[in-house]
Amino acid sequence: MAESVSFIVDLVAGLFMVLLALSVLALVYMYIVDKKQHVHAIRHNYPVIGRLRYFFEKQGEFFRQYFFAMDREEMPFNRAERSWVYRAAKNVDNTIAFGSTRNLDPAGTILFMNCPFPTLDQDATEPGEVTIGPYAQKPYTTKSIFNISGMSYGAISKPAVRALSQGAKKAGCWMNTGEGGLTSYHLESGADLVVQIGTAKYGVRNELGHLSAEKLKQAASHEQVRMFEIKMSQGAKPGKGGILPGKKVTAEIAHIRGIPEGQDSISPNGHIDIRNVSDLLDMVEFVRKTTGKPVGFKAVIGAYEWIDQLLEAIKHRGEESAPDFITIDSADGGTGAAPQPLMDYVGLTLKESLPYVVSRLQHHGLRDRIKVIASGKLITPSKVAWAIALGADFVTSARGYMFALGCIQSLQCNKDTCPTGIATQDVKRQQGLDVTNKTERVANYNHFINYSLGIMAHSCGVSNIREITHKHVRVVTENGLSISLDKMYEHYQ
Repeated sequence: MAESVSFIVDLVAGLFMVLLALSVLALVYMYIVDKKQHVHAIRHNYPVIGRLRYFFEKQGEFFRQYFFAMDREEMPFNRAERSWVYRAAKNVDNTIAFGSTRNLDPAGTILFMNCPFPTLDQDATEPGEVTIGPYAQKPYTTKSIFNISGMSYGAISKPAVRALSQGAKKAGCWMNTGEGGLTSYHLESGADLVVQIGTAKYGVRNELGHLSAEKLKQAASHEQVRMFEIKMSQGAKPGKGGILPGKKVTAEIAHIRGIPEGQDSISPNGHIDIRNVSDLLDMVEFVRKTTGKPVGFKAVIGAYEWIDQLLEAIKHRGEESAPDFITIDSADGGTGAAPQPLMDYVGLTLKESLPYVVSRLQHHGLRDRIKVIASGKLITPSKVAWAIALGADFVTSARGYMFALGCIQSLQCNKDTCPTGIATQDVKRQQGLDVTNKTERVANYNHFINYSLGIMAHSCGVSNIREITHKHVRVVTENGLSISLDKMYEHYQ
C-alpha cells in the first residue's frame, strides 16, 4: 500500500516537473519572439507581460456588461432595455418595483402625457387594418404594427430564420427577408413576407447580376410574399453595400445568392440602375407591374433635398407611380458587419428624419398614398409608440427580435463567433438555438409589445395606439423642462 502511494506521489511530482519545464520553455519562447518582433511596441518593451493587455482588453467587453455597467448605461442597448425584451419573450412578470431607474432629466427624454380620464377596457378598440399598395394588383392589408426587419439568411443562421418565420406566423406579423434572398426557411411557416431587393439583387438577379423579371415573378408566385422592398441604404452603413464575411458564405448560401462559396459577399454601394429619383420610380413601377405586389424602398435619410424632388416627380407622373411605402432607417440602426465611420457618423437618426419625411408627404398631399415604416433601435413599447406619434404607420425591428431569440449583445455578429447561434454559420454554435422554443419567444415578444402599446394608449386616453399623436408626447429640453412634439417640430410644418 505504501509503495502504491509512493508511486502515485512520484508520478504526480514527475508530471508537475514536466509541466513546469514546458511552461518555462513556453515563457522563454514567447520572450524571444516578443523581443525580436517590432510590430507591437508594448510586447517588445514588456515581453510576455505585454500580451496580457490584449487579453484584458478583450475580456473588458464582457466584464463591463455583467459587472460594471449600470442598468441604463450600456450601448447600443442597455441592460434595462434588454431585460424587458427577455422577460417579454419568456412570458414572465414584466412589472418592476420601487420606482424607475430611468433618469427623466436629460435632454431628449421622451414623456407620454397621461389623460385624467384614461380609456376603460370596454372603450378600448383593436388597431384597424391598413392597406398598402392600392394601385398594385394584390394590395396588402394588415393589422400588424410591429414587424420583423430585414435580416438575411447568411447574416443570421438557418435556425434563427426558421424561428423568426414561425414566430411571425404565430404572432400575425410580417417578416422581411433581408437582402440575402427568399429561402425555403422563410416560406415554410406561411408567414407574411416582404422580399428585400438589395443593391446586389441577390435572389432576384440573372447571371450578369442584373434584376431578373423571371426571378421576380418566381418570388411573387408565393402567396405569402406580400410586398417587395428596394433597399437603397441601411442604418448600419449608409452609402455602403451589404457585407457578409466569406467565412459565413456556405455552399447553400452561395447557391441562394448566386456567388462563390467562401468569398466575401460585398454588395455595391448603390443600385447601378438607380442614379436619380426618376430611376427609382421606374424600378418601383417595374417591380410592381412584374409582381403585382406593393413595392416600396428603404433608406437612411441624410441629404434630404431629394425627398422633395421625388415627391414632385410623383405628382408629375401621377400618384399611382408612387412607392407604396417608405421604410425610414435610423442612422443608429443596423446589425451585422459595417465600417465604424459609417456606423458612428453618417446619416440622420429617426428623431429627425421620421418627422421630416412625414411633413414632406403631408406638404405634397401624399401622406395617405405612401405608408411610412420606421426602423432603428425601436425595441421597447415606448419607442414604438413614440415612432407612431411621429407619424409612422408601422414599425420594424431586427435587434429586438434578436434579443427575443436569445442574443446577449456580445458584438460578434461580424465574426461568425456568435455564442447564441443566431448570427453564425457555425453548425456547432447553432445547436443551442432550439427552433420550437425560440418560435414561442418571438411570438411572445410581439404579443407583449402590442399589449404594452395598448396600455400606453389607454393611459393617454385614446382607444388604440394608432390614435397616439404629437400632442400625447413631450420631450425634455436642455433647461430640464419639456415641450410638446408639436412645438419641437413646428419648423417642419
